[in-house]
Amino acid sequence: MSALQLLWYKRDLRIADHAPLAGATAVGAVVAVYVHEPEQQHAADRDARHDVLLRDALDELRASLRARGGQLLELSGALPEVFATLHAALPFAAIWAHEETWNALSYARDRRVRAWAKHAGVTMHELPANGVVRRLATRDGWADTWQRRMRARIVPTPERLVSPADTVAAAWNALPEPMRTIAAAPVVPGWAEWQRGGEARAHGLLQSFLSARGQDYRRAMSSPNDAPAACSRISCALACGTLSVRQAYQGARQRARLLRDEHGTRRDADAAQWMQSLVSFASRLHWHCHFIQKLEDEPRLEHTHYAPIFDGLRPSEPDMDRLRAWHDGQTGYPLIDACMRSLRVTGWLPFRMRAMVMSFASYHLWLDWRHTGPILARWFTDYEPGIHWTQCQMQSGTTGINTIRIYNPYKQAEEHDAAGTFVRRWVPELSALSDADLIRPEQTPVMMQQMTGCHIGREYPRPIVHHETAYAFARDRMHAIKLAAQRSGSAQRVYDRHGSRRTPLHSRTR
Repeated sequence: MSALQLLWYKRDLRIADHAPLAGATAVGAVVAVYVHEPEQQHAADRDARHDVLLRDALDELRASLRARGGQLLELSGALPEVFATLHAALPFAAIWAHEETWNALSYARDRRVRAWAKHAGVTMHELPANGVVRRLATRDGWADTWQRRMRARIVPTPERLVSPADTVAAAWNALPEPMRTIAAAPVVPGWAEWQRGGEARAHGLLQSFLSARGQDYRRAMSSPNDAPAACSRISCALACGTLSVRQAYQGARQRARLLRDEHGTRRDADAAQWMQSLVSFASRLHWHCHFIQKLEDEPRLEHTHYAPIFDGLRPSEPDMDRLRAWHDGQTGYPLIDACMRSLRVTGWLPFRMRAMVMSFASYHLWLDWRHTGPILARWFTDYEPGIHWTQCQMQSGTTGINTIRIYNPYKQAEEHDAAGTFVRRWVPELSALSDADLIRPEQTPVMMQQMTGCHIGREYPRPIVHHETAYAFARDRMHAIKLAAQRSGSAQRVYDRHGSRRTPLHSRTR
C-alpha cells in the first residue's frame, strides 16, 4: 500500500470541487481529519450558532466520505500537537489541505503546523481554496487570476477512497481519551431560525436561487423584508466551505447561458431581469474574494487600522451606555433596533443593513470597530473574517481609500421599510404607530402615544443621539482625517497594497 495521506479539513467541508481530496486520493490511501481546537471554540468571534452550522456540515461530510469508502476522524486539541500524536499512532507521509484565510488564531496555527511538518519530515500540500492568492506580490492582475480560477474545471469528486480501516481503528484506540472526546452539538434556543449547514443544503439553496428565487435579486437585495428570499443565502455555505465560490460562479454562468439559448438577443422583461441579477450575483462572488484577499495580504487588519493615522480616532474605551443600547436594539432608531434584534435571533442580515448598523455604531455612536465588530462576528452565522473585518473598517471610514458613507437611518427606513413591516415584527412595542410615525417615533404626537399605548421614553427609548448633530460631527472629523491621509501618502500606500485596480484612487476618495 502507498504511504498514507492525511486530508486535513478546515473551512472546506465538502467532497465536490475539493483539490486536496482529489490530490490525496490520487497518491494513495487517505484518512480525513477535522480538529476541534479549544482556542477557536473559545475565541471572541465564536458563538454556538457557528457550532450548529459546523455540526451539520461534519455529519454530512462523514456520511459522504463513508459512502465512498473513506473515514473522517474528529479529534480535539491544539495543533500541531494533535498531528504529532496522531502521527506517532498512524504514520502519514503527507498532509493535504486548502489554504485558509480565517482569523489570527488560524493564521498562527497554520504557521505552527507547517513548521512541525517540516521538522517531522511530513510533506505539506496546501492548495488554493478560492480566488484568494497566497504570497501575492501586487494587486495588478489579480482580477485576471480570479477569473482564471473561477473558470477552471470543477475538480471531480473521487468515486472511491482507499482507507485502511483496521489500521485507523487501532490508531484511534491508541489516542489519548481527551483527543477523542468531542463536545456534543449545542442545543440553542431559536436554532430553527438560524441557517443550517451541509453540502446538500448548500447546493439546494444555490439551485433554488438560480432557478426561481433570484430573479428579483438585484432590486430586492437591500430590503430587510425581501432579501431573505431573494438573496442566494449561500453565505453560510461559503463560510464553512460546503460550497466553493467556483461552483457558485459557474452555476450562475450556466444559468446565464441557458437564458441566452432560450431568448437569443431578444429578451423579454423576465429574462432581462434575470440577467441583471446574475451579473450582480457574479460581481459579489468577485467581491467576496477581493475582501478576503486584503486579510490574506495583511492579517493584522483584524486588529489594527489600515494606516496608523487612524489610531486614536475614536475612544479606546467605549461608552458602555451607547454600546449596550446598540447591542440590545434600544437606540431609539427603529430600523437600527429592528436589525440588531433580528440579527441576534436569525444570524443574518442583507448587506445594506449590515453596513448601516456598523455605520451607525461608528459614526452616530462614535464607537471603535474593535468593540462592535466582535459582537457582529458572533451573531453572523455566516461570519467570514476576511470580509467582516475589512468591512468593519470600511464602514467606519478607517481605510483611507473608500468613500465615507454615513447612513441616515431615517432615510434607509423610508426607502427599504416604508410600510414598517420589518420594524413592526422586531420592535413590536411600536407596532400600533402609523407608518409615518414609525420612521421617527419620538415625533409622534403625545395624544397619539396615549391612544396607542406606546409612550416614547417609556415603552420605547428616545434616540440615544440626535441624528443631525451626530452626523455633522462625524462628517467633519472623517473628512479632515481622510484629507490628512491623502496628503501624508497613507491613502496611496493602502491603495497600492489593497485597492481594486478597477477604480483609480482619485475616484475612490471624492
